[in-house]
Amino acid sequence: MKNSIAIFVLTGLMFSCNTEKKEQQVIDEPVLAATKLNTPESKKSQENFKKIDSDEALIATALMAVPAESREESTVIGYNMAGEFVTLKTGTNEFICLADDPKKEGFSAASYHKDLEPFMARGRALKAEGKTYQEIFDIREAEAKTGKLSMGKPGSTLHIYFGPDAIYNVETTEVKGAKYRYVVYMPWATSASTGLPEAPMAPNHPWIMNPGTHRAHIMISPITQDKD
Repeated sequence: MKNSIAIFVLTGLMFSCNTEKKEQQVIDEPVLAATKLNTPESKKSQENFKKIDSDEALIATALMAVPAESREESTVIGYNMAGEFVTLKTGTNEFICLADDPKKEGFSAASYHKDLEPFMARGRALKAEGKTYQEIFDIREAEAKTGKLSMGKPGSTLHIYFGPDAIYNVETTEVKGAKYRYVVYMPWATSASTGLPEAPMAPNHPWIMNPGTHRAHIMISPITQDKD
C-alpha cells in the first residue's frame, strides 16, 4: 500500500513538472501532444482521413473542442491558411474556439468561455511582443490583482482538443489520435480553499495548478479508453 501511494505521489510530481511549461502554451494557444491514442482503426476509416488544409477544415476541427450541442453557434478564431489571425466563424453563444495553427506540427485546438477572452487575448498580445513565459505570467498577475485584467467568472472553462497529427476524418471531423483535456479557472484558489491536491493523486484525478495566483485552475485529463 505504501509503495502504491509513493508511486502515485511521484507520478503526480513528474506530471506537474512536465505540464507547467506546456500549460502556458495551452492557455494562450493550445499545445501539441506527444502521445498517440491506442485506438485501432479500420482500413475504411483510414481512407476517410485527410490533411487539415483549408479554412473550412480548420473551422470544423476547431469546433470539435466544443460540446456537440453548442458547435453550430460558436465563434472560431485563429490563423487561416494564409497565415492571418482572423475570425474564421462568427457565432452567437458563449464559446470562442481557437483553431489549430496550420504552420505548427501536430494538432491543437481549444474552446473557452467568452468571459476568458480578455485573459487569452492579453496572453497572445504579450507573446507577440516577444515576452517570455515568466514575463507573461507576471504581467497578467499584476494586472489581474489591480482589476485591470478580467479573469472572467470562477469556473470558466477551457476545453483542449489535441493530438500528434493534423489529419481529420472528413465525415466525422474527428482528428486522428486527438484527445481532450479540461482547465477550469478558479483565480486565487488554493488547495485549502478547494480541497484539491496540488498534484494528481492518481490517473484521471483532478488537481489544482498555480494555486493562489490569477492562473489557479483545476486540471482534468481524462484517461484514454482503448476500443476493441
